[in-house]
Amino acid sequence: MMVDQLKALASDTRLQIMTWLREPDTQFPPQAHGDPVGIGVCVSHIQHKAGLSPSTASTHLAILQRAELVCATRIGKWTYYRRNEPAIEALLDDIRRMV
Repeated sequence: MMVDQLKALASDTRLQIMTWLREPDTQFPPQAHGDPVGIGVCVSHIQHKAGLSPSTASTHLAILQRAELVCATRIGKWTYYRRNEPAIEALLDDIRRMV
């Protein structure tokens, strides 16, 4: 899993998304379905801020999700993403043990 996670982070765009998701309430506009910290940020907000097409944004987010670095919540036709902090902490612990 660690190799997959590091590969997922080996993209400037995905690293930027992860940085934005660290403080979603300050990085993204208000959204209809509530708290960006609790449920996550709507993919359309991420897409817009990153200047990506919908399909490219979805591809980046799918890579992060497969690596278990983000969690997705579906509400109606919208998908919201938030950081998976326990997985991120585990990855950091693994890196610390190895170096």
